Amino acid sequence: MVIKKHNNEIDYPLLLGIDFRIKTIEMDGKMVKLQIWDTAGQERFRTITLSYFRGAMGIVLVYDITSRESFASLGNAIQNIQSYASENVSIILVGNKMDSDERKVEESEGKSLANRLNISFIEASAKNGTNIPEIFSILVKDILQKRNSNEVKLTKELGNFK
Repeated sequence: MVIKKHNNEIDYPLLLGIDFRIKTIEMDGKMVKLQIWDTAGQERFRTITLSYFRGAMGIVLVYDITSRESFASLGNAIQNIQSYASENVSIILVGNKMDSDERKVEESEGKSLANRLNISFIEASAKNGTNIPEIFSILVKDILQKRNSNEVKLTKELGNFK
C-alpha cells in the first residue's frame, strides 16, 4: 500500500485487485529487497494467494480491529499458511485501524493469538501510517535471523562430511 500526503491529509488507494510493490529497505547494514503482494484478503484471490505462500519468506497477516468477523476469519488464513507455506516462514500478525474509536477486538486478543502461534504482533494504522515501517522491520529481522540460523545449521551439517 502506498501512502501519499496531500496538504496534511493522508490518502491511500482502495485495493480492488492484487497489488504488487517492490520496496528496498536497509536492515543491519544490508539492503533487503521486498516483493509485497497484497490481496486484501479477498476470497476470489484465494488460489493465487495459496501459491504465493509456497515461496514466501514472510507473511503479514492483517485483521481489522473494528471487525470481529475479520479477527474470526484468521483461522482459515492460519490453516492455509500452515498447509501451504514453508515451515520456517516468518509471520507477523497486524491489527489494523488502531486509529479508530470503534474497536471490537482488544489488543490483548491479538497478542494472545500471536503468542499461541509463536509469531510477532503489532497494531498499526494504514490510514495514518502508524507502525507501518515497524511491521516490515520486525518481519525482515525475523527472516534474516531464521536465514542466518539455517545457514549456520547447514554449515555444521556439511562440516560433518569433511
